[in-house]
Amino acid sequence: MTESIDWPRIEPGGRRPRRRLLFVVAVLALIFFGGRGALSYYVDVLWFDSLGYGDVFWKTLTVQWGIFAAFGATTFLVLYGSFLALKRAHLPDLPIGHTILIGGRPVKLPVEPVLRLIALGAALVIAAASGAAMMAEWPALALYWFAPRSSGGLADPIFGKPLNFFLFSLPAWQVIAGWLLTLVVIVCAVAVFFVMITGGARALSGRLSRAVTLPWRGLSIAYAFFLLILAMRIYLGRFERLLDDHTIFGGVTYTDAHVTLTGMLIVCAALVLGAVIAAFNAVREPRGRWLVAAILPAAVCYVAVQGIGWYVSNFIVKPNELVREKPYIVFNTELTRQAYGLNRVMLREFPAETTVEAADAANNQATLQNIRLWDWHALQDTLRQIQEIRTYYDFPDIDIDRYEINATIRQVMLATRELNVEKLPESSRNWINEKLIYTHGYGMTMNPVNGFTAEGLPTLILSNMPVQSTVGSLAVKRPEVYFGELTNTDVYVKTRQQEFNYPQGQTNNLTSYEGTGGIVLGGFLRRMIIAFDRDDLAKLPFSDDVNKDSRLLMRRNVRDRVSTLAPFLTYDADPYIVLGDDGRLSWMMDAFTISDSYPYSTHYQLGDDRINYMRNSVKVVVDAYDGTTTFYVFDTEDPIIAAYRAIFPSLFKDASAMPAGLRKHVRYPELLLKLQAEVYGLYHMTDPEAFYNREDLWTVATEVGLGEGGQQTTQAMEPNFVLMKLPGESGEEFVEILPFTPANRNNLIGWIAGRSDGSQYGTSVVYNFPKTKLVDGPLQIEARIDQNAQLSGQLTLWNQQGSHVRRGALLVIPTGRALLYAEPIYLQAQRSPMPELRLVVLALQDRLAYGPTFESAMASLFGGAASSLTSSPTSSSTSAPSASAAPGEPERKASASGASPPPGADRNTLIAEAAKDLADYQRLTAEGKLAEAGQKLEELKRALDKLNTRQP
Repeated sequence: MTESIDWPRIEPGGRRPRRRLLFVVAVLALIFFGGRGALSYYVDVLWFDSLGYGDVFWKTLTVQWGIFAAFGATTFLVLYGSFLALKRAHLPDLPIGHTILIGGRPVKLPVEPVLRLIALGAALVIAAASGAAMMAEWPALALYWFAPRSSGGLADPIFGKPLNFFLFSLPAWQVIAGWLLTLVVIVCAVAVFFVMITGGARALSGRLSRAVTLPWRGLSIAYAFFLLILAMRIYLGRFERLLDDHTIFGGVTYTDAHVTLTGMLIVCAALVLGAVIAAFNAVREPRGRWLVAAILPAAVCYVAVQGIGWYVSNFIVKPNELVREKPYIVFNTELTRQAYGLNRVMLREFPAETTVEAADAANNQATLQNIRLWDWHALQDTLRQIQEIRTYYDFPDIDIDRYEINATIRQVMLATRELNVEKLPESSRNWINEKLIYTHGYGMTMNPVNGFTAEGLPTLILSNMPVQSTVGSLAVKRPEVYFGELTNTDVYVKTRQQEFNYPQGQTNNLTSYEGTGGIVLGGFLRRMIIAFDRDDLAKLPFSDDVNKDSRLLMRRNVRDRVSTLAPFLTYDADPYIVLGDDGRLSWMMDAFTISDSYPYSTHYQLGDDRINYMRNSVKVVVDAYDGTTTFYVFDTEDPIIAAYRAIFPSLFKDASAMPAGLRKHVRYPELLLKLQAEVYGLYHMTDPEAFYNREDLWTVATEVGLGEGGQQTTQAMEPNFVLMKLPGESGEEFVEILPFTPANRNNLIGWIAGRSDGSQYGTSVVYNFPKTKLVDGPLQIEARIDQNAQLSGQLTLWNQQGSHVRRGALLVIPTGRALLYAEPIYLQAQRSPMPELRLVVLALQDRLAYGPTFESAMASLFGGAASSLTSSPTSSSTSAPSASAAPGEPERKASASGASPPPGADRNTLIAEAAKDLADYQRLTAEGKLAEAGQKLEELKRALDKLNTRQP
């Protein structure tokens, strides 16, 4: 007989040394793997404290780790406790040991200690994973815990539950139900495992027969809990029906209200009955067939509910769908409008007249003087050529705002000159330069939205380094930009190295940081901890330039900064720069609260999130010099931000606390207006019949844009900021507008405006066009431009003369009782990336005018002068279509002065003009100004044609 080796049994007295060893190993592993995390937490504490938000960090940490501990410990106790209980129940049937071969010799392993060790390890791993998963859901659980329990206000029309239930309670219970269901499934799997191994042991021992059943007791208890948790999950599913989206509308349908919701309650009751049956099976002599019987009532009820629901839907609802679903469509339209703030929209009529008189130029000068002719892409390219000064500077974005200039509010465009360390010369890419010297950008540019020099370049109000201002009331007193959109690296300030400020002749202007932002490095130990956390161990601890008073500026990118402080908010991806009355630069960002559980509201896609509720509740201001970050609450009626204020009372301030110099620069968020416009396209129809038939579906107007590879493509229009007088209002204000077109049509049907100034901030107004009138949309205006013979010919010529034509965004601007369309056209040499304005096209519904300047185009449109492609003195004989020519009307030949050349014009004068055109053409060609030379060549041809017509 082969001799076997028994695995040594661990006696009770010998367990203590082994447990001590395991404890020591666990502590060492925790130190090794958790040390870096602990140091990271320490640096985060320093960073939050430096911003005055230390309590925010500790509150967040307490909530997160409290959730981790509570759910992790509960998971471990449930799983390991279930294992011990099941093991004890099946202990008589467990095999004593199992023999394996090691080196050809049989070794008997004890089954029970091995199972216990495996169960302990698995329970710990699952508990840690479960705790981490629930920890990630901390905002939902924290909102449930801290949200006010008010039952007043809006209630859903089906269950009568308050809004807080859907925004706070339901999401938390969904998370908890998912966690419980996972636990009970694992416990059931363990119970099945014990049934299999104990049943196998009985079979091997010959005890399994018709008279001896499998040990179903433990599985029956686990199965009973499974059915109870499943009943809980289905009960919550009743409320989730209000969040479902359907083909026509969202929320509960007729079939849901009359069949499904009641049927789900019956299924819940059947599951509870099944749990009772399973529990009863555990206390009597257990039988496997009773476990099957436990689920049968719920299965039968479920099939019956589905069958009845199918019948009602197909034979009662669909033949009379509009009548049956009408009340539920009303619920959906009303609550969707409330969820996206569309119930606050004011409705007005806009006549969209077509005459020059309707544009009322005399009473809308503020609007006309602030039409944005600088396309932001073209301005960005131009500024990169004339204002970057050095290759390592960049203008990452162009912002639009309004400022008081010479006692008049003007719309301007601003660009922040940031330093991009990636563009430093390769020879300068070292630790001292990147961390100590090149630490910040410098200054900004500002120009009117329609200001151009004679060369087609922007008229700059703020420019150069040091910052120069042409307006006395605008001065940048703290131009250094330590925090911005490109500041993605850590830097150390207040060191022995002076920092590069800006280039100055043959030398550089240097400075030292004077702010209070950042983390003080302190002594050697703190410096070592910071260096370890920031991956800077090789340099920071040993640098002679860094001292105890030096500061670390980290998380300098404003997006990263605000999302770390308040990760539970959603942010507009486009922060904009603001010049305050005190001369300091600040970044302003819009922050939103969102939810996907607003009752009866339809879901829309917002980035990676699918939401059905959105509010612009917070404005975040980040000082560009010291990084001070402040959250101002602008929507006190938002229940979600009210709950977060209860959790983090020190994080938020009232809107009234915002300095006046910043308050006058808040604006309606682009992200919110775009989403509202998308929702409004469908949900402006409040009549159920019109909504059901989609009779008046709107979409955001499309325009011609540049796609990948520079190819022209159609795309939805972006919101356009305009300083204008809204129709029906008395004064100018800063608004954001988007035009609408009917679905699958190009003509305009209305427009929406988000208001930004004074007491009107945050409100919006929609202007409806007469449905009996056809109003040209952007694509139709673009087609009219392309079909104009002289314009298309000139654009084709420019594209063939070593240059490239860039067409700016077409703007649709309401003025008076009419719509004004404006499009700038730029000329860009192939060897130069700097576009220059060469043409301005303006249009009304039945008029098209253009000129080399905005003034000349305006004179053509409103003054009756003829349009002209050039302002050159030699162009007086240029023929052009009349500004008053209607579409399809024959174009009348006219000079720039609007009068035809007299029949008896002096032939010698024409010869002199032709000679001058030829000389100018030769000179411009020699200078390489091919575009201008092309114009002169065209003028020469026209002069020769006139001479031919005047031959005797």
